[in-house]
Amino acid sequence: MNIFISGFAILSVLCAVLFIYTRTALTTISDAAFKNFQRVYLVVYLLAMAGDWLQGPHVYALYDSYGMSTHQIEVLFVAGFGSSMIFGTVVGSFADRYGRRANCILYGFLYGGACITKHFNNFYILMLGRLLGGIATSILYSAFESWMVYEHHKRGFDQESLGNIFSNAVLGNSLVAILAGLVAQTFADRFGFVAPFDVALTVLTIMTIIIVFTWGENFGDKSGSWKQNFTNALVAIRNDTKILCLGLIQSLFEGSMYIFVLEWTPALTPDTKPGSTEKHESIPHGHIFAAFMVSIMIGSSIFKLLSKYTSVESFMRVVLFTAAVSLTTPILFKGNQIIVFSGFLIFECCVGIFWPSLGQMRGKYVPDDTRSTIMNFFRVPLNMIVVVILLQNLQMKVIFECCVAFLMLATVCQQWLYSSAQQSQALETNKPLPQEVEILVKEDMA
Repeated sequence: MNIFISGFAILSVLCAVLFIYTRTALTTISDAAFKNFQRVYLVVYLLAMAGDWLQGPHVYALYDSYGMSTHQIEVLFVAGFGSSMIFGTVVGSFADRYGRRANCILYGFLYGGACITKHFNNFYILMLGRLLGGIATSILYSAFESWMVYEHHKRGFDQESLGNIFSNAVLGNSLVAILAGLVAQTFADRFGFVAPFDVALTVLTIMTIIIVFTWGENFGDKSGSWKQNFTNALVAIRNDTKILCLGLIQSLFEGSMYIFVLEWTPALTPDTKPGSTEKHESIPHGHIFAAFMVSIMIGSSIFKLLSKYTSVESFMRVVLFTAAVSLTTPILFKGNQIIVFSGFLIFECCVGIFWPSLGQMRGKYVPDDTRSTIMNFFRVPLNMIVVVILLQNLQMKVIFECCVAFLMLATVCQQWLYSSAQQSQALETNKPLPQEVEILVKEDMA
């Protein structure tokens, strides 16, 4: 049994133990209204993520089967990130003005359209699909969360329960990713590389129908134009350092994460010795991917435990620093599969803590009226980081050094956020009482 399968087995047991422990050690939420709300959101969100996961494993393989050159495939991938970078902020503003529910429905149509384009062996039609997919991705990572957070606040649920939803979303997303990979592979083996995209189209159609019949609409600032919403978002970022820090952390961490997704395969693949005619056995991508997803699930359980004992703003400083250290393994121990794989598992565990933590902090600090606009605004530098790294044709060591630098900067931003939050809390604590209350207090003391 190789290290990858062994790692997956050990992690699965650890994940199960942690999941059971958190279920027994932490107080469960018994509010029936909250449980129903969480269920309605998670069903739609996980279907939306499934529509995305089903496509991922076979995009490159499909393009290659159509006879696309390596350069053409790279251009198509860059187009997807570029589309998200250019159109993301505008789409986010539309969500705030015209409705988050409507934007989520639009996600289903756009990504469904991207799936249909995969049937055509034509570079320009495939390019259109990448552009649609890039816009859809911006919606996926902003409008769904914006709808949920607004409804959560409107219905008066406890702030701590917001973290519970994000944690369960990460846990469910990891399970969906593993299941989607298996389903996609099965359909690809039986019907060809385009089949997983047809399955994704079906899932996205079901998701859209469920949204239509189960979600109500909510808005940000409906009164202003998209330019006004954009201006309001910039003002909010400029006036509140906590929002600025959150955006920078998002861009730096997620940028590193997307680069990692593109680089983990060569980092774990053994080097062929010069002049050697031996062929190394290819690494088991499926088992490694499953191990990564289980690590993320472990991270989501650790998030719940950490949240019980300390604030998100505090423990995320350690998490981000740990993520930075974990990605030094392919730099310092190049070719050592055990150490590099262990470092990558730790990084994915940090990813599992990061997602619910970022969501909870955004729910606390980002204003509802421009939430989608602000979230998409910081996807611009995020996608720019990925595009620049992809276009430079850098050595793997340099790429991971960039990721470590980004994560160290994210750690500094988290410390800045923590300090700002502490100052704000101190100001609230020392805030003078209103005159009327002060008079009553003096009378009682007298």
